[in-house]
Amino acid sequence: MSVHRIMGLESEFGISQPGRPEANPMRDSARVVHAYAAPLGLRSGQSFWDYSTESPLADARGFLMSRHSADLSQLTHLPELQPDAEYLANVVLPNGARYYVDHAHPEYSAPETTSPREALRYDRAGDQIAAASVRALAGTAEPVNLYKNNTDGKGASYGTHENYLVPREVDFEALIAGLTPFFVTRQIYTGAGRVGLGQGSEEPGFQLSSRADFFEAEVGLETTLRRPIINTRDEPHAIPEEHRRLHVIIGDANLAETAGLLKLGATSLVLGLIEHGRAPELALADPLGSLRAVSRDLDFTALLPLAGGGAMTAIAIQREYLRAAEEWCRDTGAEDPDTVEVLQEWARVLHALETDPVSLADSLDWAAKYQLLSRYREREGLSWDAPKLALIDVQYADVRPERGLFHRLESSGAIRRLTDPAAVDRAMALPPEDTRAWLRGTVAGRFSQDLVSASWDSLVFQFEGEDRLHRLPMLRPERGTRALVGDIVEASADARELLRRLTG
Repeated sequence: MSVHRIMGLESEFGISQPGRPEANPMRDSARVVHAYAAPLGLRSGQSFWDYSTESPLADARGFLMSRHSADLSQLTHLPELQPDAEYLANVVLPNGARYYVDHAHPEYSAPETTSPREALRYDRAGDQIAAASVRALAGTAEPVNLYKNNTDGKGASYGTHENYLVPREVDFEALIAGLTPFFVTRQIYTGAGRVGLGQGSEEPGFQLSSRADFFEAEVGLETTLRRPIINTRDEPHAIPEEHRRLHVIIGDANLAETAGLLKLGATSLVLGLIEHGRAPELALADPLGSLRAVSRDLDFTALLPLAGGGAMTAIAIQREYLRAAEEWCRDTGAEDPDTVEVLQEWARVLHALETDPVSLADSLDWAAKYQLLSRYREREGLSWDAPKLALIDVQYADVRPERGLFHRLESSGAIRRLTDPAAVDRAMALPPEDTRAWLRGTVAGRFSQDLVSASWDSLVFQFEGEDRLHRLPMLRPERGTRALVGDIVEASADARELLRRLTG
C-alpha cells in the first residue's frame, strides 16, 4: 500500500487583459505561451504537438463516440476544426511539461511524476512559469494577467485536472463505485472556496468548492459540457492493454500546498483500495445533489442520503476511506515517508474540520479565503453579494507573487509551504528523473532543433536533409528515466545518434 504511482496535474489559467474585456482570449493565451517559449528557443506552434496519438472520443465503458455525436470542444485531436485554430500554440518544456492553449486558456500540463510530493513540486513550477509569462508581457502594449482559479464568477468554468495511471484489469464500474462518494466529499479539504452560489453566482454566499456548481452528470465522456463526476475518457498515453489513465476533472485549482498534497495523496490511496478490493462499500442516493450540498455546508453537518438507506456527513464518509487506508497500510506494513505523511495529514485535517475548521486557514484554500473574506466583510460591513468580495476572490488566485493574495499570505507565514523554493526553481528547468518525462524534457532542452513534434507517449524527429520523420515511441511511463537512458543521452552528440542508440 503506497501513494506512489504515475500521476500528474493539469491547470488551465484564467486570463484577462487589463482594461480590455473584449480582447481575444485565444490570441492572448497564445501570446502567453510564446512569451515563455521564445527566449528558450523552443518551437511553440500549433503543429508541434503530435495529435495523432490522441483519442478523446474513446470511452472507458467500452465504446467510441462518433465524431458526429461529439461536441466541437471534444474534438481536441482535430485542432484545425477549433475556433481561432491559428492561436493553438503548443510547446514541450525542458522540464517535460506541455504548455499550450486549450479552450481559450493557457494550460500547463505537468510532467509525469511518481509521488504526490513530486507532483506538487512540478505543479508549483507551472505556477511560476505562468507568472514568468505574465512578467514577459508586462512591458508590452497588451499585458495580461493570469489566475489559478476555476471560474470567472459569471458562468464560465475552466478546469484543473488530475491524472493517475491504474491497471487496465481493474473494472471501471468498480472505479465508479469506489470513487464517487470520495470525490463528492473530498471537497471539504480540496475546495478552493468561492464567492457566489450557482454557475453564474446568482445567489450570494460562500461555498467550499469553485467547481461543484458546474457538474451535471454522474458519469460521462465530456469535460466542458454536462461535466461528470467520473470522467470516462479512455486515453491511457501508455500501453492500452496494460493501463488506463484515470482523468479526474472534478478537482479545484489548489494553491495551498497541504490541500494539493491531500488531493493527490488521498486519491492515490483510494485507487489502491479499489484496485485491491478494499474500498468502503458506500453509495450515495443522489451524488449530484450531495456534491452541491457539501460545497454549501460550512458547518460540515449536512447528512448525505445513502442509496441503501441512512445518511452520513462528508467527514464521516472521508473517515471511512481513511480508516480503510490505515488498515491496509497496517496489514501490508507500508511505511514509506510519503504514504505516512499523507495519512497523517488526512487524519489531522479531518479532526480539525470536526473541532476547529478555522484553524485550517494555514492549510486549505477555502479556509484561508473564507477567513480573509470574513474579516474584510466585518470590517467594511459588507454582504456576500458585494462586488469587492468577488474581486478579492479573484485576486487570491493572481499568479503574480506581488499581487496574488495567496502568495502574500504564504510569504507572511499565514499559509504553510511544503515545497522547497529552490527545488521548485529547479523543476521549472529540469524534468523528473524517474519517469519518461526525463527523456522528453531532456530532448526538448538539448535537441530541440531536430524535434519537430511530440506527445506524451512519443517524440518525432526530422533531420537536416531528410524528408522522412522518425518516431520514437515511449508507451511505458516508467521508462525513459535518467537511470535507464541517462548514459545514452550523455554519450549522444546529436539527436540522430541518440535515436540510433535508443533504437539499436
